[in-house]
Amino acid sequence: MRRIGAIAGACVLVAALTSGQAVRADNGRPFDKVSFFFAAHEDDWQLFMNPTAFMDVTGGNSKAVFVHVTAGDAGLGVGRGGRKFPYYLARENGAEAAIRFMADSDQPSEKTTSHMTFNGHPVYRIAYRNTVSYFLRVPDGNPSGSGYPATGFQSLKLLATARNDTLAAIDGSTVYRGWPDFVASIRAIVDFERRDAPFVQINVAEPDQAINPGDHSDHLMTARAALDATKALSCVRKVYYIDYASAELPENLDVRERDVTSAVFAVTAAGIRALDHGNHWRRYDQNYVGKSYFRADEGNGPCVGAGREAMQGGQAMAYRRVDAGPTEP
Repeated sequence: MRRIGAIAGACVLVAALTSGQAVRADNGRPFDKVSFFFAAHEDDWQLFMNPTAFMDVTGGNSKAVFVHVTAGDAGLGVGRGGRKFPYYLARENGAEAAIRFMADSDQPSEKTTSHMTFNGHPVYRIAYRNTVSYFLRVPDGNPSGSGYPATGFQSLKLLATARNDTLAAIDGSTVYRGWPDFVASIRAIVDFERRDAPFVQINVAEPDQAINPGDHSDHLMTARAALDATKALSCVRKVYYIDYASAELPENLDVRERDVTSAVFAVTAAGIRALDHGNHWRRYDQNYVGKSYFRADEGNGPCVGAGREAMQGGQAMAYRRVDAGPTEP
């Protein structure tokens, strides 16, 4: 395992350390790099893929795309669990707050929200500076992958193994009909966001269970979907992270790296609490923050021109923008 390099430090230092960097979502020229963070749940990239995410958001002419696959609803579906807001919206609010926190090097900017259709499926999208967030809102599958009663015992694992024929988003926005349909939708998102960037990276959970034992089924199936979707793209750099198993590994980040990772996770937790739901701040901070274990498969050459194929070829109708609708708080 290779330890991640040094980055900008603690929450109190973020503004000072990034104030001199150009962090712009639309700077008039193509991004040099597009980095995708595939998260099964809305706090996964903060815990397991940082400080890489922070570096990609704050460093150079790059775009960071956060693809949150499940609703992270813990079996509640659109239910509130006795709180003021649905749990899935609270978790989305936490993820969005953390991304804005990383991207705001000087003054806050305006976000753009929409539903965009990929492979026939509408997906909620937020664009903010040089970041993009997607929320596919398929049901949380529980750690074993057997699903929950309130959401019809649906899961990514059951779809991938063909034990379920369909997978419906909890907000009723769409239904994926088979694993190939779901994978094709992920590929359409990747093609749309990468455009003509010469360097593309995808960040996923480590799929090798000998390296990453005991992981959540949603983590592993999200990684499988992203890898299946990009297997034909030899140019893509793939980075695999140890998730839950990192709790048993020693901290390997320096003080400044740990501080900024902790700050991003703290903002996530505060965003969840702002919509009247609890979080696992203390336990997760103790077990996962301060650690970043991963391996990488390097891409084969630049991805020059790959985006134009999606814009002009068979995927030309794979995505379109429609009104965001009233479902967001």
